[in-house]
Amino acid sequence: MLSFFKQSRTFLNQLLSLCIAISLLSLSGCGFALRGPVNFPFASIYVGFPDNSPLGGELKRNIRANGKTLISSDGSAAEVVLEVLGETREKTILSLNSQGRVREYNLTYNLRFRVKDKTGKEVLEPTTISLKRNISFNETQVLAKEAEEVLLYRDMQSDLVQQIMRRLAVVKMD
Repeated sequence: MLSFFKQSRTFLNQLLSLCIAISLLSLSGCGFALRGPVNFPFASIYVGFPDNSPLGGELKRNIRANGKTLISSDGSAAEVVLEVLGETREKTILSLNSQGRVREYNLTYNLRFRVKDKTGKEVLEPTTISLKRNISFNETQVLAKEAEEVLLYRDMQSDLVQQIMRRLAVVKMD
């Protein structure tokens, strides 16, 4: 009886190994790959965010992490210039409870930008990225909900940086 359990255990281990191998092969066969470093079609960029902008700081860190693109401090010296046309954060009421008190808010983060080359020609036309998140509200947990709002805006900022990076990577330089 003991040998039967040992044989069934080894069979189950072999079956599990086979299932894992098949799933790994199917994942590699479908073209799935982790996102690697971004390759930009330009060597230098001027990022037109104010110096104290958290979004601009995170974008510059991500570009520097790439290691191949120089961030210029002067727009005329850079190969491309990212111009910020508008950046807004909005908080609107999404729903009310039966007493007329706020139950949910809708947080929106909008960014409008364009990219020009050193001659002034647009290489990426004005683009708007708009991100939205919903947040519930409870009057008894005001401080916690304010902290959650800050975290949601920070999360949207990170998403925004990743979308900008992807859009910069597909810019067509002539």
